[in-house]
Amino acid sequence: MRLHVAAIVTLLRPKQWVKNTFVSAGVLFGGQLQNPDLVRSMLLAVIAFCLMGSSVYVLNDFLDREADRAHPKKRKRPLASGAVTPAQGFMAGLVCFSAALLAAWLADPRVLLIVLLYFAINCAYSLGLKHQAVVDVFCIASGFMLRILAGTWGIHIPPSGWLILTGMFLTLFLGFAKRRAEWMDAGGSTKRREVLTHYSQALLDSFLSITATGTVLSYGLYTLDPQTIALHHTDKLIYTMPFVLFGLFRYLQILHMGSKGENPSVDVFTDAPILMCGSAYAGAAVWLLIR
Repeated sequence: MRLHVAAIVTLLRPKQWVKNTFVSAGVLFGGQLQNPDLVRSMLLAVIAFCLMGSSVYVLNDFLDREADRAHPKKRKRPLASGAVTPAQGFMAGLVCFSAALLAAWLADPRVLLIVLLYFAINCAYSLGLKHQAVVDVFCIASGFMLRILAGTWGIHIPPSGWLILTGMFLTLFLGFAKRRAEWMDAGGSTKRREVLTHYSQALLDSFLSITATGTVLSYGLYTLDPQTIALHHTDKLIYTMPFVLFGLFRYLQILHMGSKGENPSVDVFTDAPILMCGSAYAGAAVWLLIR
């Protein structure tokens, strides 16, 4: 049996690991960048989520391999195309799963519990919840929220309520944006994804408006929260708001133009304006938080 290393790597989707930057939110916004123990725990939590995420992708691709063969893009995935056999995919997923548990345990037992919950939710999603409208997007968003919790409560950094709300609205926004892009790409057809039957363009646009508004308001209130100002010794975080607004508006623009949106992780690193905005935001935020 020939092992195609490149196909195995593709199956594990390392490009999606960028999502795990959400784990670093606690260390960055909790003022703990200069705490080596917490930074070490955070990095181990990132590794755990990278590996567990890869194992989840293997499981999802295995369950969807027949349906993926009917999709113009997904049919090229390793399991759907036959580049990786189910046995090879199972072994790759098992290795990632085991290594993820080890990294999570080394980070903190709390992180291990969060990572196991993440795996359980994704199993439920792959086995049926992905066909339940709205519930499917909340499952997607929960993955991001668990990343934030792993980087805060999981490594003993008290999470900010406003920061948690910001993360929730942002991840729901990205989830509904993904569904809208899929709906547009399918031309209203539900053959590629059953859950699209229960969505419409108008409904998804309403969800996007609500979640985008929630993201902006929650983040603005976080920057103005007296606890945030006391923690970081600055009331200037509000000046990062233009970057947040531009990022959301630009994402809505490319979504409505119909060229992107199905893969937020890739879109962020392939759209020059979003990439520049994100870099500027990160630079401004870090400068304000550590100066």
